[in-house]
Amino acid sequence: MKTKAFTGKFNEIDADSVAIAVFKDEKIKDGVLEALDKQTDGLVSSIFQSGEFTGEEGETTLLRVKSEGKKKVRRFLLVGVGEKSEYNLPSVEIFAGTAARSFRKLKISDFALFPRFEGDELEVASNAIQGVITGLFELDKYKTAKNGEETRINSVTVAIEGANKKRIEEGIERGKVIGESINFTRELANEPPNILTPTEMAKRAEVMAKAVGLKCEILDKEDMQRLGMGSFLSVAAGSHEPPKMIILKYEPKKSKKGEMLAFVGKGITFDTGGISLKPAEGMEAMKYDMTGGGTVLGIMRAIALLKPSVPVLGVVAATENMPGGKATRPSDVVKAMNGKTIEILNTDAEGRLILADAVAYAEKQGATHIVDIATLTGAVIIALGNINTGIMGNDQDFIDQIIQCGKETGEKFWQLPIGKEYSKMIKSDIADIKNIGPARKAGTIIGAVFIQEFVDKAKWAHLDIAGTAWADEPSPHRSKGPTGVAIKTLIKLTEKFQNRN
Repeated sequence: MKTKAFTGKFNEIDADSVAIAVFKDEKIKDGVLEALDKQTDGLVSSIFQSGEFTGEEGETTLLRVKSEGKKKVRRFLLVGVGEKSEYNLPSVEIFAGTAARSFRKLKISDFALFPRFEGDELEVASNAIQGVITGLFELDKYKTAKNGEETRINSVTVAIEGANKKRIEEGIERGKVIGESINFTRELANEPPNILTPTEMAKRAEVMAKAVGLKCEILDKEDMQRLGMGSFLSVAAGSHEPPKMIILKYEPKKSKKGEMLAFVGKGITFDTGGISLKPAEGMEAMKYDMTGGGTVLGIMRAIALLKPSVPVLGVVAATENMPGGKATRPSDVVKAMNGKTIEILNTDAEGRLILADAVAYAEKQGATHIVDIATLTGAVIIALGNINTGIMGNDQDFIDQIIQCGKETGEKFWQLPIGKEYSKMIKSDIADIKNIGPARKAGTIIGAVFIQEFVDKAKWAHLDIAGTAWADEPSPHRSKGPTGVAIKTLIKLTEKFQNRN
């Protein structure tokens, strides 16, 4: 897909079609809409007056016009972006994704975006291109017969009248990196579990790392045994597929010593629940239980290409959770890497068991700040639905930074409490801790305080993305399926750390 920057008038763009952002109930007095209304002989006014188009977010309508003189554009797509007072950079991404999906449906392969956002042109262009790339992602990789050939998008122009062209071009390149990294994660999350085994996930991480310049190390079962990762290995015990721990390191050429960020992901490539077997209904969705790990890989890909001046460590604990003759049983006791003993009362509370050793390993490697990302609990879906990601942690400033980064990138986080009262709920009679708390009480929080037991001095935050990592229905700007949630937020967090160093 070719990309271009344009700084002239909206109707003189060298493109077949142009998408224009339109605000809810907008009056035809703005220079852009007034000019377009004249060019279409009052058609814009007409569709507003009839109520055919109101500017609600996600609304679209196509206008065809005659090309005259230098005006090469033949079609204008009006894209509703909602209230002008609420229009922000994340809205630009939604506008662009909606436009891209609409144009593809109309079999238009060459188009321009006119987002009408007054702000830093680099950020505007970045969000626009990112929105196009993520908007075009689909779930049809394994379909052999499709309903007609999908239109391939050949060219996209980002048009910001009067802007600095070089800044737009820089933004376009940034948007490509972030959008493609999000789609990298989404593709992993959508893979069937017979294809994306822990071994395959590790291979793809190695290929990606080599392509973008990351250091990559893969720990095998023997390495984990040597390191004492009994908690992680207890989950892998029932599977014929060997477990893998994927270690990715980004080391900038210049950085001040001190802080190191670590992103740690849950990579359960399929979760049956183990001996505590899940119900058959809905189990097919458990292919996405590796999304936390996939998110870490997407973040590390973007970081390697954006090159911030802060060292970053990515750790992915990848395994299946299967029943079998050697599978861990409820009431087994295992020892984690940090020496703590765990009474396993439910083998379907497995994500926290693999994260226990993964966060301990990250801190041992020098991480001063750790964010773990996991599809950890069904309880977070009941509490927050698919709107907010649950966030908990041991340092309020660190949590606040992540929430603020989410606001800036259009991703929502809701903090849940943790504390000694909750930690008491996982004290075991026969071991140091147990992997579940009282039935049906504070399930999401219990998962977090369990992981906290394996963090020593590092500042730590836990993101439970079980409700936000997968969309059950498509939206105007995005397909159904994996969302790539938290990648934008954690890239932003990394860049803010860069400015601290």
